Amino acid sequence: MTAHAFALFETAIGWCGIAWNGRGIAGVQLPEADEHYTRKRMLQRFPVAGEAIPPPEIRRVLDSIVALLEGDPSDLSDAELDMDGVPPFHRRVYEVARSIPPGRTLSYGEVAARLGAPGAARAVGQALGQNPFPILVPCHRVLAAGGKIGGFSAHGGTATKQRMLTLEGVPVGRR
Repeated sequence: MTAHAFALFETAIGWCGIAWNGRGIAGVQLPEADEHYTRKRMLQRFPVAGEAIPPPEIRRVLDSIVALLEGDPSDLSDAELDMDGVPPFHRRVYEVARSIPPGRTLSYGEVAARLGAPGAARAVGQALGQNPFPILVPCHRVLAAGGKIGGFSAHGGTATKQRMLTLEGVPVGRR
């Protein structure tokens, strides 16, 4: 995916990034160790994008992400995502994940079942591990069987996932 521009923004969990182009949001970056490393990661992911002030529609999404990470159950399901280059199976997984409201979770197996692909829990996990739109595609709301935290590929790993779920009022270990 290509992006024309990106912006960094501060949240309750650290400095995040958002990249966009004419088709919508090209990617979201969860915090790295600090603002410098988040910027560096954005430049690695989107080498031709320049840092810019977000246009109003991107600013609205950015503000909703900030609110969500402060514990306000903001609805991000209508954010326009540029899925160009995203494999069809991943798109379907992301659509199911986007339907999970704040404060709720599904298991990898439940996502697979909703796709009509029971037994594809591992493939669901792999798709979510490559999610270019974390928070907007709330992969943190997908847990392992039995309500266990499962994996998380963002900086901070499962501790970041658990913190995001806690901010949304999800007691990890139960649903």
